Order: sequence, then structure tokens, then C-alpha cells
Amino acid sequence: MLDDPIPAITFPNGIEVPALGQGTWNMGERASEAEREIASLKAGIDLGMTLIDTAEMYGEGDSERIVGRAIKGRRDGLFIVTKVYPWNASRRGTIEACERSLSRLGIDQIDLYLLHWRGEHPLADTVEAFEDLKDAGKIRAWGVSNFDIGDIEELLAVPGGRHVAANQVLYNLARRGIEYDLLPWCQEHGVPVIAYSPIEQGRILHNPELIRIAKANQATPAQIALAFLLERDGVIAIPKTSNADRAAENRDCVSLDISDEDWAALDAAFPPPTRKSALEML
Repeated sequence: MLDDPIPAITFPNGIEVPALGQGTWNMGERASEAEREIASLKAGIDLGMTLIDTAEMYGEGDSERIVGRAIKGRRDGLFIVTKVYPWNASRRGTIEACERSLSRLGIDQIDLYLLHWRGEHPLADTVEAFEDLKDAGKIRAWGVSNFDIGDIEELLAVPGGRHVAANQVLYNLARRGIEYDLLPWCQEHGVPVIAYSPIEQGRILHNPELIRIAKANQATPAQIALAFLLERDGVIAIPKTSNADRAAENRDCVSLDISDEDWAALDAAFPPPTRKSALEML
């Protein structure tokens, strides 16, 4: 199955990344798990899941340290994403937070730097800092997280705001609200969506219909849930696991050939939105 390539997503700056990456939420919180977490990330990299997402919030920087240990000596070919806390996202605070993240990650440049969610600091100040960091070579691109349509429209009105390269949001079979307006907007404007919690932290995996469809495709429910996201244009899924075998299982989702009938059954079990709803967050 590993002969099947992971689909590629292209960012506005022309950089291509795999549509299946690796998340790190909750990594770095227990020292006893560190070696397993590092081994899982390394296994995922070996399997082609070279986009790794983290944040200064995760373990108060310890997740970034785990990533730094996993990527040490193999930086080339990786795409590292991290995020700044909203309360650090003033012009000066963003730059200082970026320097701290670079130090914890052990790298000279972040590939994609995101505002984790909106806070008290004006978007203009954050964007100015992002642009300064880009000019200084500290980051290659910047984006946002947990931004709905209204937030994006405000962002675009800010000087430099149209340089936004990605929006990371909660998106999975059970959380399809973005399909009403946000996802179509991002697809139309070439702004990739990074889907966090793509299997709803495991909560959807016991759904009877999802289990039935997984069995029919000789797959696991998690693989079907990931394949659902990879079927969407411009969407990057970032499942998190601390198990190297599970990383391989995640990787194999790209080999599934799911029928139109099964897609329709998934829509029936997890209906797409019929009206606008507030952006969901975890």
C-alpha cells in the first residue's frame, strides 16, 4: 500500500506538502511517553507524512521540544507548523514567541506560523509581525487557526492580510459546519484548510455506520475518517498518534477506493450542513 503516494496540497507560495501530516496535541505532557512520541513521529516521517503540526500551547512548549528531538538531523524535506498564543500576538510579542519556538524546535526557520485563535491584539499588529518574520527569514509563510468567514474578511482588510497561507480549523465527519461557507471560500481562494482532530479524538470511531463501511472496505474506522478528509480539495489532515504502528495505519488510508454508495452512506450518517453555524472549536 505504501506505493500509493500521499496526495499533495500546494500553498499560495508554491510549496507542496502532503495532504496527510502529523499532529502533536497532548505530546510532551508526560516524560514517560516522550520516547514513544518521538519514535512515532519519526516513523510517520519515514512514511512520507513530513508535515508536522505543533504549537507553543501544547505542553507549554514541551510538544515543540518533542518535535525538535524527532526532527534533529533530518530537517530537510520537512514542513514544520507551529502557532503563537493569542495573548503573545502583539507585534513585539509575536516576534519574541517565534524566537522561543525556533529555539525549542532546534531549527532556523518555521515553514508555517499560525495565530492560534483571535485574541485581544489587533490583527494588524500580528500580521505586521508575521511579515517582519518572513522578511527576516524566520518563517516561510504565516496563517491563522480557528478563523471563520467573518474573521477572514477582517484579516483581508488588514495591510498584508491577503498573504494568509492557511487556516487550521476543527474538521471531521462529525464537525462538517465549515462545508457551508468557510471551506468553499478557502478552496476558491487557494487557502489550504488544515483539519485538526480529524477523527474527533476517537469519539466517532464507534459509530455503527462508520464501522460497517470500514469493514466493507477492509479498513479501520479511522482510515475511513481520514480518507473522507483527503477526498476534499485543499484539505490537510493532521492525525495525532504516539504509536508507530498507528502512524502506518493512518498512512494506508490513501490507498482506499471508497465507492459512491459508501460516500452517500457516510453523508447519511454524518449529514453535511444545510445552514450557517458558528465555527466549532476544541
